[in-house]
Amino acid sequence: MPTISVVIPVLDDAAMLARCLADLAAQLRPADEIVVVDNGSSDDSADVARAAGARVVEQPVRGIWPAASAGYDAATGDIIARLDADSRTPSDWLLHIEAELTADPEIGVLTGRGVFYDGNPVVAGLGQVLYIGGYFWSMGIWLGNPPIFGSNFAMRREVWLDARERVHRDRGDIHDDLDLSFHLDLDTVVRYDERLTVGISARPFSTWRGFGRRLRWAYTTLALHLPEHSPWRRRVARRRRAHDEHEVPGAVA
Repeated sequence: MPTISVVIPVLDDAAMLARCLADLAAQLRPADEIVVVDNGSSDDSADVARAAGARVVEQPVRGIWPAASAGYDAATGDIIARLDADSRTPSDWLLHIEAELTADPEIGVLTGRGVFYDGNPVVAGLGQVLYIGGYFWSMGIWLGNPPIFGSNFAMRREVWLDARERVHRDRGDIHDDLDLSFHLDLDTVVRYDERLTVGISARPFSTWRGFGRRLRWAYTTLALHLPEHSPWRRRVARRRRAHDEHEVPGAVA
């Protein structure tokens, strides 16, 4: 059976991290490795991680992408799963990931959704529909396949090894999951599974400043990939690749 590494970036979020690690300890299918990337915390996040048996990787360059990519590099598992420090996983989360990726070797990335477990009900509801729902809908159209949701996904190790030199891993002002989605090989199968669900915190949407920051990241991420990764260019590239793969060698045009 495949081995699974779970990568968790953290910055000054010890209490939430402790809850996340407790959920991982209760998994029906335990993680083979947990890699917590300390992104320069001033609290005891790193100590909390070590106490729970996680391996701590230091990444002083601030930003989710620098931290997450350092974790993916350090992971040794056949499958690399990703959570945020404030994620809450059901007990069958890793069991579900293992079952899906074992049953279908064609899947390169398995991603699911997040459900808010805290915050103002109105804000959380709007975030669920407009932000998360809008992300999957709009980026699915843009990419031509489901986008990766950074708080809840798993990828085969070879997917990361193939993409790691193309992504903008040193940028702290973009959405890491969307950037990774853009730089996957066009043949990589990304499957969205609505049954793969984790709890996520509504804290990023509790203030206009936090919400605005994520909108700026989205704008920056999309602008960074134009025009090379525009929807029409991606469709043309896919059609060209499909044509090349079905072309009969030696056939006369």
